[in-house]
Amino acid sequence: AFLVEGQMDFLMVWQSGIRTDVATSGTALGLEHLKNMKRVADTLVISFDKDEAGLKALERALDLMGSHDFNIKVVDLGPYKDPAEAAEKEPNYLETALARATPALTYVFDHHLKKAGNRLSEPAQFKSTLRPLLSKIKNLISPLDQAFWLKELATKSGVDEKVLLLELGRIAIPKTYT
Repeated sequence: AFLVEGQMDFLMVWQSGIRTDVATSGTALGLEHLKNMKRVADTLVISFDKDEAGLKALERALDLMGSHDFNIKVVDLGPYKDPAEAAEKEPNYLETALARATPALTYVFDHHLKKAGNRLSEPAQFKSTLRPLLSKIKNLISPLDQAFWLKELATKSGVDEKVLLLELGRIAIPKTYT
């Protein structure tokens, strides 16, 4: 399933020929929606707006989706602000972008680590950057997924995997995600 943020995104994507799209209406995505989607799809490809609200909606969706064992990918919209604009200005762009979708946690890790930049040498920034990323890993229901993403975060952050595993053990999963 191809998840987009708004109703206009849904309509424009549908008109561009992609018939597997679903509009989440921003923060309205809930556990019941995911249970229904799990019946028809194992992979969810997300393309929310390229703004701070879209990133927050993506991260909230990832927290919810982790407990349902989806394969989750993210579409890079390149120069476009949302799927509707991409479909309007370049109708075949989304099909190509879907084929290049990257794993969602790769996208989130890269975003946050790039945003933190050189400040990762400061202990407070180090913790405030890595703990939210570890919580994304903790929300994954599959121990195999957790192991994979823990190793990936260790590689990207330069922090020893054993240290990340210790910190991961200290993080609680909010009950609203299970």
